[in-house]
Amino acid sequence: MSSADDSAPRGFGPLTQLAWVVPDLDAALSAIEAIYRPTPWVRLPGIEFSGDTCTYRGEPADFAADIALAYRGDLQLELIRPIRGVSIYTEFLAAHPAGGLHHVCFDVVDLDATLAEVSARPGHDVVQSGSMADGGIRFAYLDVSAAGASYVELAQVDDGMRAFFDAIRQG
Repeated sequence: MSSADDSAPRGFGPLTQLAWVVPDLDAALSAIEAIYRPTPWVRLPGIEFSGDTCTYRGEPADFAADIALAYRGDLQLELIRPIRGVSIYTEFLAAHPAGGLHHVCFDVVDLDATLAEVSARPGHDVVQSGSMADGGIRFAYLDVSAAGASYVELAQVDDGMRAFFDAIRQG
């Protein structure tokens, strides 16, 4: 018999984020704030994702989203409101018009190595990937719906982005 560690992808680091995709950022901020009592929200309006740095279902992606970030302890809370283009965020809102919990995010040390490891496992298809903040974050979303969940995001974050996140965490 194998242990739980034998069946889990070894490249995943800690769970670092819960993320919701929402149609109304202000309403979601109020609702999440009332439940979780996080640090003050930092709003990042109009974050652009382009085909030069992102893919959606294997093709170049061109979309934008308003994002808000806060922390509850060491756990990052993220709200995403798609504003332009097609992405896994717009797909989610089409299926769930009221929005909802969209993904959990795990920190990884080496995104490429982690993706190479999980690509051979069934139910770990990459549906959206790319980079943002001038390469400060590289990410890949895995469709884990066969396991009864929505998505898992894997994120490789550089020191500059970690410092930015730490500043948000400290309020």
